[in-house]
Order: sequence, then C-alpha cells, then structure tokens
Amino acid sequence: MFIGRERELTSLSELYHKEGFGMSVIYGRRRIGKSTLISEFIKGKKAIFYTATKIGKERNLELFSKRVTAVLDPSLANVSFPSLESIFDFITHKLEAGKLILVIDELPYWAEKDEALLSIIQKYIDTEWSDKNMMIILCGSALSFMENKVLSEKSPLFGRRDSQIKLEAFNYKESALFVPGYSFEDKAICYGITGGVAKYLSMINPEISLDENIKRLYFHTDGYLYDETHNLLTQEFNDITLVNNIIEQVASGVNTVNSIAQKIGEHLSTILYSIEKLIRIDLIQKKKCITEEKNRKKVQYVIKDHMFKFWYTFIPNATSVIEMGQGDLYYDKIVRPNLHSFMGSVFEDMCRYYTLEQGIQGAFGNFITNVGTWWGTETVYSASGKYQQSADIDVVGISDIDKSAVLGECKFKNEKTDKGVYDNLLRRSAAINTKYRIVKYLFFSLSGYTEWVRSMESDTIILLTLNDLY
Repeated sequence: MFIGRERELTSLSELYHKEGFGMSVIYGRRRIGKSTLISEFIKGKKAIFYTATKIGKERNLELFSKRVTAVLDPSLANVSFPSLESIFDFITHKLEAGKLILVIDELPYWAEKDEALLSIIQKYIDTEWSDKNMMIILCGSALSFMENKVLSEKSPLFGRRDSQIKLEAFNYKESALFVPGYSFEDKAICYGITGGVAKYLSMINPEISLDENIKRLYFHTDGYLYDETHNLLTQEFNDITLVNNIIEQVASGVNTVNSIAQKIGEHLSTILYSIEKLIRIDLIQKKKCITEEKNRKKVQYVIKDHMFKFWYTFIPNATSVIEMGQGDLYYDKIVRPNLHSFMGSVFEDMCRYYTLEQGIQGAFGNFITNVGTWWGTETVYSASGKYQQSADIDVVGISDIDKSAVLGECKFKNEKTDKGVYDNLLRRSAAINTKYRIVKYLFFSLSGYTEWVRSMESDTIILLTLNDLY
C-alpha cells in the first residue's frame, strides 16, 4: 500500500498534464522513498524508468537502451546503440500522441562516469524535446551531486527544470499510517526508531509487537538496521572513521565544534568540514537558539536523523552481545527500560512540529511562523539567596508579526507531569518575555498530569497528551 506524498504526487501530476515538455528533479537521502514515489506516479502511464548503477558508462548505456526498446519497440530487444545520442534520437523518433515519461533514477551513478551525460540531456531538451509532449524526471540520492551538478547555476541543466522536489522523511503523523493498529505511544516510538524514513517504516510488521520489530531489525546480526548506519556512511564517505567518531560524540551530547575536536583530538577545520557534509546529507543538524539566531557562538550540533540517534545510543555497546546471538536479551535488559529516555528528544521534535502546524493555523491566537528551542541561564531564588544555572525551553513558537510567543515543555515519561515542571517553565519564560509577549504555555505529557497541574488549566495554560498530537 502506498502511503502519503500527496503534495509530491500533485506536483508531478500538474507537470504531467501541462502541454508540451516538462522536467522535474527529485532528490533526497537514501531509503527516503524516491523510487517508490516515482513508481506510484507513473502507474498507468507510458514511461521509461531506468535506474543507473555503479557499473560505468558503457554498461549503463547498454542497460538503458534495453529499457528504452522494451517500452518503445520490443521487437528491437537485441539491437545495440552506439551512443547516448543515438538512443535519444530513437526516443525522439518514437514520440507520438500521448505523453512519454523518461525517468533516470540514481542519475549520479551514471553521470559521475560520463561527464557528457548532463550536457547531452541539455542539448536534446533545447533542440529536440522542447516542443514535444514529454516529461523527464531526474532522480538521485547523492545530495551534493544533485545540488551542485544538476540544480546549480553551473549545471548544463540549469533553467530547464519546471519543478524540484527534495523528498524528506515522513513526519510523525504520516509515519503512524504504517502501523495503524499500534497505540499512540508505540506509534511515537516507531517514528523515533525509524526517523520517519520510508524504507525502515515499510519493514515494521504491524502484526507483531513493536518490541519484537525492534529486536528483529536492530538486535539480530541479520537485521536490516543492524549495519545500516555503516552502509549509509560508506556510500557517502571514503573513510568513515572520523565521521563515525563525530556522530558518536554528538549522539552522546557533545554538541559544539570545540568540544568535539577536543574529544576526538582533531583540528577544528577538519571537524567542521566533516560536520558540514553530515549536515548536507541530513544526518546532523545545526541548531540555533531561537531568540539569538545571529549569535554565532550560540550554536549546537545535534543528530537530525532519529534512526542514527537510536543506533548510536544503543548498538555500539551491544555489538558483542548481538554477535553472540543474545541481542533480544540485551534489548529486554538494557534498551527497553531506557526507551523513554531516548524518546525525550524525539518527543520534543514532535511537539515542535505540532506547535508549528497548529500555530500556522492560528490555534494559539497568533500567527506562528518559526518554532525552535531556547537555552541559556536563568536566575533561581531560594531561601539561601539567588544563583544562576543553565536552563532550556523545549518549544518556543514565535510570531514576528506581533512579537508574541508560545512556550512549551515536553515529558515522555511514565509519570504524570507535576508542579515542578509547571514552575520551571513559567520561571524560565522570563528569559523570553523581554523580547516577546507570551500568549500561551503548552505542556506535552505522555502520562498526563497531576491534579494540581490540571487545576491550573486555562485559556493560557494548555495541557496536551499524545492523543492531541495524533
């Protein structure tokens, strides 16, 4: 069953139904669902769908020609074409009533071994296909190649595309559609351990428990996700030792360039170069304090991909046990009791998404266009005097129109949110309200609220649970 991607399908459909020529570029990290999206889109349409591989220019040319003849003239199955131009000439000659879709998936695999490929495509768009009833879809997983070689001003194809789609992971609501029978808590954890990546979500068997799924995918040597981080990194980096060390540090909470460099024993420039590439491939995120986004010193690096965060939190210390065939036991003894702790940052992301979604629609009485986090120091008063301590606010939604804000605190725990959590958020709001007028306080809780907190609910104090998020 195909799930989600309504906006992307609509975009492709609109381009398809436009008269004449059209081109779309689709890109995104591996396993995100690009090929599945294209396959769904071309159902019932006349399409040549070729997936390039790392087999060199000549072999890609040979296999591409077979796909072309299979669609346009199966009687020529054994005919070989001497060049890409001759294949494109053949396609041009066969264009007739009804639109033809030409898809080249994993374009970088071919283009990296054939420097003329993009220029030849550009030539045929300009000279042969611009007035033809034809649609081209170019797709790739190598983000830097797609952005620098296909979409940039330096690309031969610049100015030829009609649309571009960067396919992202599913959000927590879309991810829940893969496991409709699960409880809200299990749906949230399912999102957390897959990061909303289509391939991983599709491997969750909704007929068995989430615990059994996690064991099967992560804690068995033949589990699909047991070696997945290594597989992905080796496809992007020649030497993964350094990036592996960086990700390990960030996953453990070391989140500044200086501290990462000190821990690993590398130069700042070396760390920065690797981090920037990890950001480009959507594994690490550069997080700024929402009220001080121009402050270059107030920057943290966090794991953006929740699957990577789960893997680096639990798998490295479990490898020897898993190799001995005791991964299930490790999960039961070590991982399961700490799942809620792992889910803390995932739940915060979910709550920020919910706040932005609702805030855009005016649910909080203002028009929120930016949601993030705040961290800094706060002043605490006690019987012995006052003192400063570090503090953070999980959710800060800002409306720049009227300089108003909503603040939120998130707890994914097996205990009710109590007065202490309530007091902390209201006290820390003092760090925000000098710049923004606070209109709502949002509390997000897995396990509900104590009677005292419930008695404080009002138009300003909003108490939310997982039911509300879903």
